[in-house]
Amino acid sequence: MELNVVDLSRLQFAMTALYHFLFVPLTIGLSVLLATMETVYVMTGREIWKRMVKFWGTLFGINFVLGVATGLTMEFQFGMNWAYFSQYVGDVFGAPLAIEGLMAFFLEATFVGLFFFGWDRLSRRQHLAATWAVALGTNFSALWILIANGWMQNPVGSMFNPDTMRMEVTSFFEVLFNPVAQAKFVHTVSAGYVTAAMFMLGVSAWYMLHGRHIAIAKRSMAIASAFGFASALSVVVLGDESGYEANLNQKMKLATMEAMWETEPAPASFNIVAWPDMEKRENLFAIEVPYVMGLIATRSLTDVIPGIKELVDRSKDRIRQGAIAWDALQQIRANPETVSEDVRETFRQNENSLGYAYLLLPFTDNPMEATTEQVEQAAWSTVPNVFPMFYAFRIMVACGFFFILITSVFFYYSSSGKLDELREKRRWLLHVAVWSIPLPWIACEMGWFVAENGRQPWIIESMLPTSVAHSSLTVTEVLLTLAGFVLLYSTLLVVEIALMIKYIKIGPDDGVPADSQSPEASRPVAGATPVPAE
Repeated sequence: MELNVVDLSRLQFAMTALYHFLFVPLTIGLSVLLATMETVYVMTGREIWKRMVKFWGTLFGINFVLGVATGLTMEFQFGMNWAYFSQYVGDVFGAPLAIEGLMAFFLEATFVGLFFFGWDRLSRRQHLAATWAVALGTNFSALWILIANGWMQNPVGSMFNPDTMRMEVTSFFEVLFNPVAQAKFVHTVSAGYVTAAMFMLGVSAWYMLHGRHIAIAKRSMAIASAFGFASALSVVVLGDESGYEANLNQKMKLATMEAMWETEPAPASFNIVAWPDMEKRENLFAIEVPYVMGLIATRSLTDVIPGIKELVDRSKDRIRQGAIAWDALQQIRANPETVSEDVRETFRQNENSLGYAYLLLPFTDNPMEATTEQVEQAAWSTVPNVFPMFYAFRIMVACGFFFILITSVFFYYSSSGKLDELREKRRWLLHVAVWSIPLPWIACEMGWFVAENGRQPWIIESMLPTSVAHSSLTVTEVLLTLAGFVLLYSTLLVVEIALMIKYIKIGPDDGVPADSQSPEASRPVAGATPVPAE
């Protein structure tokens, strides 16, 4: 395969985004768990909850610092690798990214400092307020990033100015309350809550397996299972909302997620397993469940979900319409002062399809002269690679239902006071929790792959193809920076994992002497009167 600047730039941004998102969900979720645990401490005055906050806060701090370090370069890449995109959307992106910067570097950074260094300088309530400010700042920081990303998926509240060749905001309210952005925000944040809950559950299970820090582990397990169960349920519900929004605004993404090549009578069936073939443009086999997809995506029995082939046919019409807009735009750019009003009116009537004309540029220099074959090629370029989309979505969904199952089991044992039974009779469940720690990250990465790869070939849905949004770089320049980022981010990831393991092994200060932390010392003695933990 021939290397080109567009594909390498996409790979570089995808790599940095996926690395960065290894840190983000844990930061989002742990911030809320820390605030919840400290609220219990302030309400009860029991020191064990303070020690829990300090221990999990240490792990939060490691993750937070490395998350900031990996996130800084992402916004710079807009200018480095996607110069035309930055110029095209600067008026729209400026406000959300500026507000996110204020949230991240002023609100979060200030109160993170108070969280770590304010224990002996602030009152209990003041410190609790700082901890909640960290949680709110972290979550609202994610909101503004996802407002910007949601606009790329559904560009509302804006219009294209042919004289400046830029998108301009017409309604910041519409950008802010974009339904796609709001659905992505609540879904992403809930996924972060699940990630933190599964992490806390797994680490607590490891302590219980080794008979260490039992009092803290049991309390952490109780709060993680309850928080995780509620969050896992919400992820599924809010994921359904994201699917519904995709059917309204990104029909090709939905069709490729389901490997739905043909339009089916309503309500459409759901493919549990399939083998999509991009060359033959069909599924070699599929196991279907009738009606399910139609009910999920349309919430009705009569609405039809268009298949990939029908959507490609619709794209052909928009490509031809876009070519007319492209031709009018060239006339406006050549003579902006003297161009006739008829030309501007022609552009206005066809501008919603302008982006489709750019899909022809890899095949012809003049979209108005495109042949039927070139239009066909451009129309099929609107289809993402179906096979990875299909299975990435199913991996994410399978993980989601597993999280509901495992958190509900641990919630049952914790709410019924039977956590000690896990150590004695159900140790395999503790092992399952430990080995499940990586799964939320896998689910999150699969979700982002579906969201971002699923809108290709668009960098802005139906408006600007990725192929025309890049900077004027050479392949060598992008390869060098890509190699540098891979080396740097891999090093940071190794540092993160090493520090996490180190401090998990050290464990929390639970007020128990070190020589009593052995499995034998922590087991109850027959006939002894149990002493409640502090």
